[in-house]
Amino acid sequence: MNPVTLAILALLLPAGAFLLIGVLAPLRRSGRPAAFLSIAAVATSLAAAIRTWQLASGSVEPIRAAWNWLPGANGPLATVGVLIDPQSSLMLILVTLVATLVQIYSLEYLHDEPPAAFGRYYAYHSLFVFSMMGVVLSPNLLQLFVCWELVGVCSYLLIGFWYRKPEAARAALKAFWTTKAGDVGLLIGIVLLYRLAGTWDILELEHMVKGGTLATAGLGVITFCLYLGAMGKSAQFPLHVWLPDAMEGPTPVSALIHAATMVTAGVYLLVRTEFLFHQTPQVLLLVGWIGGITALLAAIMACVQTDIKKVLAYSTVSQLGYMMTAVGAGFAGAGFLHLLTHGVFKALLFLGAGAVIHAVHSNEMHDMGGLFKRMPQVATVFIIGTLSLAGVPAFAGFISKEEVLGATLAGGLTGPFVMLLTGAFLTAFYMSKVVFLVFFAAPAAPGHAHGHTHDDGHHGHHGDPPFLMAGPLWILAIAAIVIGVYSTFFHHAEPEFASPGWLTPVAVAMGLAGIVGAYLTYQTRTISADTLASVFAPIRVAAVNKFWLDDLYLFIYRHILLAFARLIGWTDRYIVDGVLNVISAWTLDGGDALRRIQTGRVGDYIFAVAAGLLVLMLWMRGTL
Repeated sequence: MNPVTLAILALLLPAGAFLLIGVLAPLRRSGRPAAFLSIAAVATSLAAAIRTWQLASGSVEPIRAAWNWLPGANGPLATVGVLIDPQSSLMLILVTLVATLVQIYSLEYLHDEPPAAFGRYYAYHSLFVFSMMGVVLSPNLLQLFVCWELVGVCSYLLIGFWYRKPEAARAALKAFWTTKAGDVGLLIGIVLLYRLAGTWDILELEHMVKGGTLATAGLGVITFCLYLGAMGKSAQFPLHVWLPDAMEGPTPVSALIHAATMVTAGVYLLVRTEFLFHQTPQVLLLVGWIGGITALLAAIMACVQTDIKKVLAYSTVSQLGYMMTAVGAGFAGAGFLHLLTHGVFKALLFLGAGAVIHAVHSNEMHDMGGLFKRMPQVATVFIIGTLSLAGVPAFAGFISKEEVLGATLAGGLTGPFVMLLTGAFLTAFYMSKVVFLVFFAAPAAPGHAHGHTHDDGHHGHHGDPPFLMAGPLWILAIAAIVIGVYSTFFHHAEPEFASPGWLTPVAVAMGLAGIVGAYLTYQTRTISADTLASVFAPIRVAAVNKFWLDDLYLFIYRHILLAFARLIGWTDRYIVDGVLNVISAWTLDGGDALRRIQTGRVGDYIFAVAAGLLVLMLWMRGTL
């Protein structure tokens, strides 16, 4: 098959699985058969994606295929199709790989779910994968926006999968409306761009930019609006508040959202449209600074979390900040590389955390401890993921983190660079804290669990997880090591920028310092955690309160938005409806008054006609 056929096959297989599971009620209620259908579809998509990448990697030019969608006066107004190049083909592999492993893992993780809920879960998964692949392969911004919105809907459905839990329902709504705030900006930007350029097509827009035929007047507003969409989806400050609450969904869903779908869509959008952003350096500067602020604030908040999934959630927000900072520095390739490596080790960390939660029935790290002896496989793969996230050499995150730091420095973003370097220390610190508290610290006393328990895995296990859960963990762990070893020791690509010689030693030293600091604080107790908390009390209080952003949004909602809604309601009720009601009442009263002239007597009608004729004659005489 040619790359276009393979890409379309990869795209449509999950859509077909969703339709079959969704339409055929017996299949949906069957549970595991629906799961097997979804897994088979996504696994086949993975094979097609790998073959697409192999064929496309030998092509110098992007491969594009499009078909007419919306007719217009001078040709089609919009088309649908696929755009295959190194970026989209690699992203396609990441999405299908993580989705396949997450779905296999979910077979065991959620095996106690009722069959109907099980089928519903896999139907949502299939639609989610199709939607994200639609974003990845879209050759134009209109098709991308349609799939973009589908991604948002699927995240809402999966975050709120346990919709009977008030926390899950609220988290789903929070994610939906927060990201929609950014999506409004994206839609405005796409419409303004079409008005400016006369096309939605990404390659045509790029050719116009390179040829100097795209007007730059108003382009800054357009790229800013596009960035608003990416800010919402990729949880950039101050629209990051939805992502930690999204942990109310099943842990495999968290792995999929954080590693390969929802949150990566925003970064991918900016990578796809980097040629537009290069024309508006002031917007790029904003992207870089907000990325640096996001990376640092989220890392600080991760340090004070006690819920293992919340630590990983804030870690994702922080790493997205790294990616965005690289894009803002003008080197989108560095951000995209970190997106790919992060997808592997973050999926590993979330699934590893899920295995721990499945065993101890709690998300709270204080309810864990000493699990290395009980769960050596999970501990091993989790440590591999932690070292990758910390940017230790020979692990997946090392080379991509160095690229991001080098890109930020080369782009002249000194302030964000300092933030990212500080974030590198904090990342290693809080992830090592998780490792020591969960796997090596003294076990929690039986019966003294004080954390909250999610519905993830009702019965659990007392050691390493079964093969269906352990297998995906080891595949991701091996991938993290292979990527790390290959990129560190064997592959030396020509960088887009020159990094100073001191950068790598300093960055590695910051990561190692974070690991040592966590070891001394949470393992040997040489450094008192209480002392650290008191020394950094103001920052800790701010971090525990999420820098009061949630409180600010709640205040705005209660005292501004609701007041505005009440004003609109009063205006609608008493002004709009009131005017119509008054006119209606006058009409009815007038009808009642006029109705009295209808007596039903012939003499009255003859008199009225005669009077009318008399008036008409007098009027005509006066006008002649």
